[in-house]
Amino acid sequence: MRCPFCGHADSQVKDSRPTEDGAVIRRRRLCPECGGRFTTNERVQLRELMVVKRSGRRSPFDRDKLMRSINMALRKRPVEPERVERMVSGIVRRLESMGETDIPSQVIGEMTMEALKGLDEVGYVRFASVYRDFRETGDFAQFLAEEGLSDEE
Repeated sequence: MRCPFCGHADSQVKDSRPTEDGAVIRRRRLCPECGGRFTTNERVQLRELMVVKRSGRRSPFDRDKLMRSINMALRKRPVEPERVERMVSGIVRRLESMGETDIPSQVIGEMTMEALKGLDEVGYVRFASVYRDFRETGDFAQFLAEEGLSDEE
């Protein structure tokens, strides 16, 4: 592992331990060149997933991008980061277990919406507003009515 401080090509692992859910191994590392200490997180990757966009363009699946999108939807919401991490890990496991390497972006979006609906309704609506490209308030009202989240009936 390259040192983030001096760029030395190698580092020594001083301590390794799994996270609470066992999905990630946290390693403390030491650079023999500059003495810098840093932490890495390693997770198992079963296969290289590719996202197929609506335009047909393909790009590598980026777990961090999914995490950023979800965190944006949940911004200032009372949801523990551990729950978000477990949700993202669950989505990634489901994608990897599908057996396909090319995953349509719509599948990822729908899985994310489904998971968010069970986690936080406000985050769910926020994510849906971007994912479904709401243009005006009527789009929100229609979506809320369809989902049974509206008080107006």
